[in-house]
Amino acid sequence: MKGKHIVLGITGSIAAYKACSLIRLFVKAGAEVQVVITPAGKEFITPVTLSALSSHPVISEFFAQRDGSWHSHVDLGQWADAMVIAPATASSIGKMANGVADNMLITTYLSMKAPVFIAPAMDLDMYAHPSTQQNLDRLRSFGNYIIEPTSGELASHLIGKGRMEEPEAIFAHLERFFAAQSAQQPKRRVLITAGPTYEKIDPVRFIGNYSSGKMGFALAEACAKLGWDVELVCGPVRTSVSHPAIKRTDVESAQQMYEVCMERFATCDAAILCAAVADFTVDQVAAQKIKRGPNGLEINLVPTKDIAASLGAIKQPHQRLVGFALETVNEVEHAQEKLRRKNLDFIVLNSLNDAGAGFAYDTNKVTIIPAEGEPIAYPLKPKTEVANDIIAQLCKLFEKS
Repeated sequence: MKGKHIVLGITGSIAAYKACSLIRLFVKAGAEVQVVITPAGKEFITPVTLSALSSHPVISEFFAQRDGSWHSHVDLGQWADAMVIAPATASSIGKMANGVADNMLITTYLSMKAPVFIAPAMDLDMYAHPSTQQNLDRLRSFGNYIIEPTSGELASHLIGKGRMEEPEAIFAHLERFFAAQSAQQPKRRVLITAGPTYEKIDPVRFIGNYSSGKMGFALAEACAKLGWDVELVCGPVRTSVSHPAIKRTDVESAQQMYEVCMERFATCDAAILCAAVADFTVDQVAAQKIKRGPNGLEINLVPTKDIAASLGAIKQPHQRLVGFALETVNEVEHAQEKLRRKNLDFIVLNSLNDAGAGFAYDTNKVTIIPAEGEPIAYPLKPKTEVANDIIAQLCKLFEKS
């Protein structure tokens, strides 16, 4: 955190007093903090207090003085290494989600080049309202990080919903983020698989699954943001990538994905095998569309090549291999067995028993099971944030090598 530039946005919430503790944590860690506060925020905490803690004048209005000098939100957006908005009221969240630039904080947010972390703070009814939830989802889709209470006794009760996360937890989010960022040196090259595979029955039918590829694409974007080169091999999905460091290769079948992975793994520092690859394929694909008949249809299925096991067999000492496991019973035991059998460095366990996790959702709930050490269970969160947790674990392995 030392030497980092943090823009701290404060809006008009009773939780504004917590910003004082957050500033202290950032400053103690060696960061430089610039506070931007809304007019409503000044009703809850004085700029004098915030200025004393941050050692910088607090910015609230567009114009600094009556002489025409003004605060440049564009300059703040370029200066910052991160922007934290805590507390973020329902009103400010709505403005950010819809581009309503009517105060200095929102214009700063809209000009921000650095990652943005948002800690909502409001009562339960406002938080639960569909408008608020839609705005939060929209902010997530923009790539923002939403920080909310997700663990412990408080979060297990309704009263935890909408309550601003504690300063120590917000600080920990930023600390993990910057720690993962620092892992971009030396530059890495990572192979990532995503989406389903389609196994043809005839020219118009196939065997497939419900994978959307969202988790794999979130991992690709997270790696690219660290400055890594990404080889993304994906099955048939509609999801698109935006980062120029991601080289995308589209495939259809398990065999095609196997061939591309085997070809490119040797030049990579790591592989994250997130795709939902078919375990079986059709023995004989019909050349013409199979017609309906009076009798049943028998299709002979044969095993596909195991990509994870094949890469695990050729993995070199400097390379890291991450797998995924989707289980329904005895989840941890089955995932640990898969980890050992395929020579993985760690495996990410999903369970179809968890609401909001699995195929097609924007959220996921995972447990990271390392080759050495205890499993690490994470709460339900957006897949963009799950990707950061997985990459942080991968970075730790690189640091040990």
